[in-house]
Amino acid sequence: MAITELSALDEEPDTSLLVWNGVAEPPPGIAATEVLLAPYMGEVFSHDAIAAMPRLRLIQLLSAGVTPWLDRVPPGVTLCNGRGVHGGSTAELAVAGLLSVLRGLPEFARNQAAGRWQERYTDDLDGAEVLLLGAGDINRRVAAALAPFGARCTFLARNARDGVRSVDDLPALLPRARVVILALPLTDQTRGLVDTEFLAALPDGAIVVNVARGAIVDTDALLAETQSGRLSAFLDVTDPEPLPVDHPLWGVPGVQITPHVGGGTHGWHDRGMRLIRDQLARLRTGEPLLNVITGDY
Repeated sequence: MAITELSALDEEPDTSLLVWNGVAEPPPGIAATEVLLAPYMGEVFSHDAIAAMPRLRLIQLLSAGVTPWLDRVPPGVTLCNGRGVHGGSTAELAVAGLLSVLRGLPEFARNQAAGRWQERYTDDLDGAEVLLLGAGDINRRVAAALAPFGARCTFLARNARDGVRSVDDLPALLPRARVVILALPLTDQTRGLVDTEFLAALPDGAIVVNVARGAIVDTDALLAETQSGRLSAFLDVTDPEPLPVDHPLWGVPGVQITPHVGGGTHGWHDRGMRLIRDQLARLRTGEPLLNVITGDY
């Protein structure tokens, strides 16, 4: 079994390793590759590069998002994502960002820097309606973290199922939502989902948390609502990204921004290695693979 990328796996049984970026001249033996470990945050392999691996069985990503790879998967090849590698850390950031906005921590930090003791009331989550757009690993963890605070969480996804409502129900749910947390893939259906109409339906004081992809939110619409002070936001992702230094979002008091660091913790590499080794073992024994992407993604 040959694997493209990640030389730390050279101790795996019956495994030979090839390192290739998909652009340079293919290394000898590339035609025997059965598993392509896609470079994390790297370029998507071209159709021609993938065609150089006729024995390919599995494309394994270390990211949760798979959209750029969807049209690159040949018939008979399985695509798996990195569910579980970044979910915990991204959920942590979503919760931390929400609590920071909710409790006014940036203002208190500014007061601390100025040596100013200034008390004020802030909001909490007790009884708050929280809409979780995306019913995957990240939002499941977010919901578990928010439950002890008394938040009432509702999951939404493209297709309704047990415990998950359809995004078609948003018009009825948005007017009473205190918080909206976005942790869903960027697709043709979700691009620009959070638009002027979506945001206008939220009540005054609502908070939008985006740890998914920037293009799910209409930036101009969000800017208008947050500049007016009607809504607040925590954004780990933006559109455009990186956010230009002169972009007005930087200066909105009710907006907190982090530079797409949801998965950026020191432990992600170890989690990724565990997933990869598990997948290789499953291939060898014929067990079902983890995190298989289907047409319902």
